[in-house]
Amino acid sequence: MSILSLTDADGRRIPVWQLLLRCLLLLVVLALTVGPFLWQLSTSLKGPGEDIFSSPPKFFPGHPTLDNYTRVAETIPVWDYALNSVKVATANVVTNCVGSALAGYALARMRYRGRRAATLAFILAMLVPVEGIIIAQFTTMRELGLNNTLIGVLLPGSVAAMNVLLMRNAFLNLPHEVEEAAFVDGANVWQRFFWIALPSVRGTLAVVAIFAFMGAWDDFLWPLIVLSDPANFTLTIGLNYLHGTFANDERLVAAGTIIAVLPLIVLFACLQRFFFRGVGEGAVKG
Repeated sequence: MSILSLTDADGRRIPVWQLLLRCLLLLVVLALTVGPFLWQLSTSLKGPGEDIFSSPPKFFPGHPTLDNYTRVAETIPVWDYALNSVKVATANVVTNCVGSALAGYALARMRYRGRRAATLAFILAMLVPVEGIIIAQFTTMRELGLNNTLIGVLLPGSVAAMNVLLMRNAFLNLPHEVEEAAFVDGANVWQRFFWIALPSVRGTLAVVAIFAFMGAWDDFLWPLIVLSDPANFTLTIGLNYLHGTFANDERLVAAGTIIAVLPLIVLFACLQRFFFRGVGEGAVKG
């Protein structure tokens, strides 16, 4: 298809100047979002003999090396920190997927007194900033004896209000006739949930899984407050100590950043086809 014959969703031909403007905007967004990551990757592969602050800057390393990643592992127990982050993030994915699916189904498909009030409570929970409740969270974890534990890191975000609303909207988009037919055939509410409703919203579950993993993996403030034993540090806290120790060696900081970002890229690459389908399933519905 020629670039001059491209059309929009309504079948109207798009002018060439609009196509060029869109491509230019996409390139600008790409440079702003992907550019810093590629620069960090390039910096992490540069050896100690290369000047990373040269003018004009050199994007490609002259002699690529993986020594910076080895030095990160020798400086801090980065793999132990990564394992702690994996534990917290994986548990966060499980709790959010299970809890959000159950709560979302109850809000969308079941009829009971107070359903609208419960939905409003989840909406209001999204409006409360984390900084406003973090002292109460810390006090609660202390009273439960969960300070300085990975469970204490996990518990406050185990079921996010946004994920519950995503699942609710996905369940609302399902046709009622399918569940009604299953009800006539004798299926109870659990059977309708597991065998009819849940398989139909797998895309939204993938969205919830990605958001839950990213939120737990990237969280810095709450683990910094609740953890004090270095053996329990997550990767974000460990990398902060790396930056403080080697503030003048940007190569090590860049290598640590790539180690932290790589699992997120792998996760999204594995779930991207479900992610984009789930965005449509969980679209906001009045």
